[in-house]
Amino acid sequence: MARSNGKKKDDDVIKSCGLLRAVADSDRLRLILQMREGKKNVGTLADAIGAEIVNVSHHLGVLRGSHLVKTEKVGRFVYYSLNPDYVSQQGESLHFKLHGSRLILS
Repeated sequence: MARSNGKKKDDDVIKSCGLLRAVADSDRLRLILQMREGKKNVGTLADAIGAEIVNVSHHLGVLRGSHLVKTEKVGRFVYYSLNPDYVSQQGESLHFKLHGSRLILS
């Protein structure tokens, strides 16, 4: 039984490291900061951070893989927004929920 609890804890730590790795990139962090204003499509995000759409799409894929971002398809557009299960906004600060800790960007 202790072995399964240890594995769960290890999995939580590994997942937290993936979340930290996702927000450690400056372009991904800029995208996160843009999405705190609400859902946006890839073109709008690319314009906002001054990057190529293909690069923004890649970064959004990383953020989706880390569960920090969720998607919603509306017509032919896909809108990206912060996943409230992992990211919350309190005033101007963003709070990232990690297993056993919290990352706060103010």
